Amino acid sequence: MARQERFVVKAVLLLGLTFLSCMVKGAEPNYSLDFDVTKFGAEANGDKNNAQAFTEAWAKACGSGAPAKVLIPSGTFLTGPVVFSGPCKSAITVEVRGIVKATTDLKEYTDGDWILFENIDGLLLTGGGTFDGQGAASWKLKDCNPQHSATKCDLLPISIKFNHVNNSVVTGINSLNSKGFHILLVFCQNFTASNLNITAPDESPNTDGIHLSLSSLVNITNSKIGTGDDCVSIGHGSTDISVSQITCGPGHGISVGSLGNKPDEMDVNGITVFNCTLINTTNGLRIKTKRGSASLKASRIFYDNVIMDKVKNPIIIDQNYGAKKNEPSRVKITDVHYKNIRGTSITNVGVNLNCSSVVPCDGVELVGVDLAFDVGSAKKAEANLPFSSSCANAEAKFEGKISPPPC
Repeated sequence: MARQERFVVKAVLLLGLTFLSCMVKGAEPNYSLDFDVTKFGAEANGDKNNAQAFTEAWAKACGSGAPAKVLIPSGTFLTGPVVFSGPCKSAITVEVRGIVKATTDLKEYTDGDWILFENIDGLLLTGGGTFDGQGAASWKLKDCNPQHSATKCDLLPISIKFNHVNNSVVTGINSLNSKGFHILLVFCQNFTASNLNITAPDESPNTDGIHLSLSSLVNITNSKIGTGDDCVSIGHGSTDISVSQITCGPGHGISVGSLGNKPDEMDVNGITVFNCTLINTTNGLRIKTKRGSASLKASRIFYDNVIMDKVKNPIIIDQNYGAKKNEPSRVKITDVHYKNIRGTSITNVGVNLNCSSVVPCDGVELVGVDLAFDVGSAKKAEANLPFSSSCANAEAKFEGKISPPPC
C-alpha cells in the first residue's frame, strides 16, 4: 500500500510539473516586450536605492498584455523592499543577470519581506544572478532563539517571498546571506524551484534555505543549500511536495515542521524526499512538532536514497521540540517510510523516534538503513557509547539491513 500511495504522489506531481514545464517552454521564446530596469532609472552603482525603478519596470511588464520580461542586467543594484504584484495580463519573466543587494536598515522592512512576488499566475524567475540579503549586519541583532525563548521572537526579513504564486518556476538563481529566510512559499500551487544556490554561514540565525507552507504540487530539485538553519523546511498545510537532488550542508537538515506552532494549522500530507545528500548537518531527515500543539496530522511521508556524511541525528522524529509548554504534542505522525538511507553519523543514536505520548507515531517503516558511527568525529562523551536506535511512543517496523540495530 505504501508503494502504491507513493506512486500516486509522484504521478500527481508529474502531471502538475509537466503542465508547468509546457507553460514555461511555451512562454520563454515568445517575449514580445522587454523592460530593462535601467530604462526606468535603475543604476548599477551599488549605492542608489533602485526600488522605485524595479517597481515601475514591473508595472509596465505586468500590464502589457503580452508575454513580457523584466531585465535586471549585469552590475550591482541596491534596493530596499520591492513588491512585484499581480495579477498580470500575461505570463511574465524576471531575468536577473546581475547582483541585487538589500539595504541594511531594518526600519525599511516594515512588512518583513525584501523581495515579494504576489498574486501571479505564470512567473519565471531566472537569469543566473544573485540576491544578496546582506544579512551579516542584521544577524547580530537577533538576540533570541525561537526554539527556547519564552517570548515571541521577531524574525528578520525574508529575502524572497512568493505569496499566491501559481504555475511558476524559479531556476538558476543564487541567494546569498539572507537576513532571515532565503525563500518562503505560501499559498503556492504548481511551483518548481530548481538549480538554486543558497548560501549563508552555519552560525547565521534562522536563515532557512526554502520554507513552504499552505502550498501544493511543489517541486524543489537539483540545488545546493548551505545555511544556518533548515536547508528545506516543510510547514503546515503542505501537500504533494517533492524534494530531490538537494545537497544540504551546513545547516539543520531537511525538515517537516516545526508543526503545531499555532492552533489553526492544517495537515501535512504527501511529502517525498529522495536522491539527496546531507553533509555536516546538525540533523538529517527530521520531523519536528511543538509541545502543547493543537491536533493535526502529518502523513504519507517518504524518504528514499539519501546519503548522510558526518551528520548529527540522521533520522529523527522530535515531538518535544521547543520549551514553551510542558504538554505533549498532539500532532499525529503516521505512514512514514525510510528506505535506503546510508552514510555516517557523528552521534551515537542514529535513529531517534521520539513521538508523542498522547498520539503515538504509527506506520513508521525503515528498510535498508545502513548508517555507521563515525567515532572519530563524535564528541568525547559519545565516542565510547554503542551505536543505537531509540524509540519512544513509536510503532516502527524494521526490514532488511538495519544499522544501527533496531529498537
